[in-house]
Amino acid sequence: MINAPGVCQTPDETTRTYTFNHTMLRVRDPKVSLDFYTRILGMQLIRKLDFADWKFSLYFLAYVPQGTEVPSEGAANARYTFGREAVLELTHNWGTEDKEASPYHNGNAEPRGFGHICISVPNVHEACARFEKLGVAFQKRLGEGGMKNIAFIKDPDQYWIEVVQPGVL
Repeated sequence: MINAPGVCQTPDETTRTYTFNHTMLRVRDPKVSLDFYTRILGMQLIRKLDFADWKFSLYFLAYVPQGTEVPSEGAANARYTFGREAVLELTHNWGTEDKEASPYHNGNAEPRGFGHICISVPNVHEACARFEKLGVAFQKRLGEGGMKNIAFIKDPDQYWIEVVQPGVL
């Protein structure tokens, strides 16, 4: 076990079955964001929920292994979506797509807060070359800064996405 100040060495037994399920980002325009996360990053939309009374929609995306059948029925889809790890939830408050710019803070402008999400790719150089070819905005390119083997790209709402290759840091 890796140790650091503040780490509990004996977590409560009931937490052993907990799973980190998702991170939520607010997006201005779901059409633009869904295109980015599905076409550019290759994620799959696994669940969509609309809340007309409150005027917002939720889009759940994840990397789904090839050949995996995502259940489409309500309860089975909910179990699949909320029972797995590494899901990205995009929240769209209706009407924000009509605004000229995103009304949301990406966490990296002052005051700083939320930092980024991260994806792992088999070959970081090939992935970054593809992102470049597709016109994706970079926050930090490979070779820049102190950590030369990672990159940061930006989604349509300017959230940062770290791009790493397992085993290379």
